[in-house]
Amino acid sequence: MSVIRQPEVLGQTTRRRVIGVTAAIFTTAIEAIAVGSWFLLVVLETRTVSTALAGIGILFCGSLVRASVFGATTSELGDIIQPRRLGTAVFVTAGWTLWLLVAEWVGGVTGVLAAGILLVAMLTGHFSLERRVFHGARPSSRLPRVRCAVVPAFLIATGATALLSSVWFVDWSVVSPPISLETTQIILHIEAVQVGFALFALVMFLAHQQRFTITLEP
Repeated sequence: MSVIRQPEVLGQTTRRRVIGVTAAIFTTAIEAIAVGSWFLLVVLETRTVSTALAGIGILFCGSLVRASVFGATTSELGDIIQPRRLGTAVFVTAGWTLWLLVAEWVGGVTGVLAAGILLVAMLTGHFSLERRVFHGARPSSRLPRVRCAVVPAFLIATGATALLSSVWFVDWSVVSPPISLETTQIILHIEAVQVGFALFALVMFLAHQQRFTITLEP
């Protein structure tokens, strides 16, 4: 009732939610493009030294842009080209690279699960570091800390595990009957990796929305 009696409080809460959702959408788009392009180059295409380096470069640049969105949304952005802020991009780039290397080195289902656990740990550390660097403060209690770092890290790692599994272990596709549209016939062809990408993007959005919602709370 206290919120209803104070329209300015309700307005501030709504504004924070809108900002959080908008920032989460932009962050998800940036990270999905960066991680997806890297994944395409090093997993779905024939891997060479040049494609590996190009993929890491795209991943790093995407991490920088995503960090700038987080900084601009939650605090005064300042100069993104600072050692600590660059370090957050390097950290998450290394995390994604190690995730794939561990999955390939161990191999099979065990490798995917082990890599997923590693990714949870790396992303938890990254989210905590990023919040400290850009927001300048630690969460005041254990619950916000879990909601700001551990839960988002678990969600993204789950989506990444599903994405990698859709490439390594799932071999199916769905082809629709031809759909006639005047003189053109349209055939929908859905593969497992496309579903994996969609699931990855969905859980990434949920993870970042959670982060922004908690971080923007007064």
